[in-house]
Amino acid sequence: MAKINRALISVYDKGGIVSFAAVLRRMGVELISSGGTARLLRDEGLEVIEVSRYTGFPEVMDGRVKTLHPKIHGGLLAIRDNPSHLKQMKELGILPIDMVVVNLYPFEKVAAGKAPLEEVVENIDVGGPAMIRAAAKNYKHVAVVVEPGQYEEVLRRLEEGRGELSEEFCFGLAREAFKRTSQYDRAIADFFAARGGLPAHGQPFPSCLTLDFVKRQDLRYGENPHQSAAFYVEVGAGFKPALEGGLKPTPTGGDVSSCKQLSGKELSFNNILDLDAALGLVREFEEPGAVVIKHTNPCGAGCAGTLVEAFRRAYSGDPVSAFGCIIGFNREVDTETAEEVASPGHFVEAIVAPSFSREALEALKTRRKWGQDVRLLEVGPLLRPTPSLDIKRVGGGILVQTRDIDDQRYTADGKVVTTASPAIEDMRDMRFAWIVAKHVKSNAIVLAREGTVVGVGAGQMSRVDAVEIALKKAGPRARGAVMASDAFFPFRDSIDLAARAGVKAVIQPGGSTKDEEVIKAAEEHGLAMVFTGHRHFRH
Repeated sequence: MAKINRALISVYDKGGIVSFAAVLRRMGVELISSGGTARLLRDEGLEVIEVSRYTGFPEVMDGRVKTLHPKIHGGLLAIRDNPSHLKQMKELGILPIDMVVVNLYPFEKVAAGKAPLEEVVENIDVGGPAMIRAAAKNYKHVAVVVEPGQYEEVLRRLEEGRGELSEEFCFGLAREAFKRTSQYDRAIADFFAARGGLPAHGQPFPSCLTLDFVKRQDLRYGENPHQSAAFYVEVGAGFKPALEGGLKPTPTGGDVSSCKQLSGKELSFNNILDLDAALGLVREFEEPGAVVIKHTNPCGAGCAGTLVEAFRRAYSGDPVSAFGCIIGFNREVDTETAEEVASPGHFVEAIVAPSFSREALEALKTRRKWGQDVRLLEVGPLLRPTPSLDIKRVGGGILVQTRDIDDQRYTADGKVVTTASPAIEDMRDMRFAWIVAKHVKSNAIVLAREGTVVGVGAGQMSRVDAVEIALKKAGPRARGAVMASDAFFPFRDSIDLAARAGVKAVIQPGGSTKDEEVIKAAEEHGLAMVFTGHRHFRH
């Protein structure tokens, strides 16, 4: 057990520190502090010993040097049952420090912005990590607190232990402390390796790439029942680490990693993959939008003036494939939309949205037999994705690339390469289909009309097979639809097939050696064709 008689407090994030320190003082804990933290606590009427007064050495170099002193680190590192250590402490006037409460300069936040190099470097904390590591190393005798989220639990344990903390509890604190300093050092190393964060496209990647993920939960199994699995989330992705393992989600990032489950059964490995696919696509729509996902591919997608109409369009794309689907929305789910989702004939595994109205939640939980089982997930506002790394595992290594978040979708910059130009409504549908095609496994073909996906051909070995499947799914709805392809057409056969089915416009990247042949086919059939100039392979 560690008896807490003296605590050193030095924090950048001062949220909750006054009330935490006040409780420590009521418990009889002596407080040592420095700089702005000491001033804040003193202004709130708390008795505090300044670090400079205790060490007998002033803060120097504009505060850069204040806690790097033998009387600080001796007080942290001394082994309390070692007679030699105790003798030296007495001779040198070193007092034991039983708790360190430290959080660090916000290096990660500053480095992620557009601050000049000098400002970023100035936000590298030196004394803080040194104290954290010293305290964590001596966890049998010293408690180390590195996050405001830990304050409540630490105080509860102190009250239960009558001013003492168990060795087991202090070990858990040390584990979180070393994790924090590791993350901090890694962020600094990555910044210096890349000089400003993640490299832009075409620039060298860091010579050493270190990844930092924390387990959110164990899963029942992986893609198949004989595979074990767990869900890890990137540090800082909408989470605060809980003191004794686990994470507390904060649904603000618009990602599956930070979602808050409101209802339903436990998430499965495949659910998480499909939920991520749903959010990746639906966040791209500016109008109210809905997507229906099966095996990470959209089998339906729709945009409309209202969310309920967007859902009707999305579900109508392929009702057969939609059985047991994941549904994604880009607006708060209202009562009308919830009742439509819960109508007879719809079987849904999970629904993800920025939020749900109270009435919508009630409708989804109670109106259908599957209501208690369907997983309802809230993710907060669907923010535009930020530049980051996309990582794929291969045997013995990983492949790393920048994420495909380029906004070069079909816009006025698209090049019309045929005599026939698409009508305004066709241009709108082509842009919509092009966005959806980006989220379909290659080879990918998407047919759309009036803001509705009517046919998808996904993951085929040949593009013409993907076209045939999309046309089959669409049936008579192919007539008057537009067609999007994630990559160029190597031959004219796909255009001939689409034209015979009544497709009236095509959007594709272009770039094939057979482009002239493909354009000629479109001209013969009277189709409008647009080249975007880049592709969206998705393996």
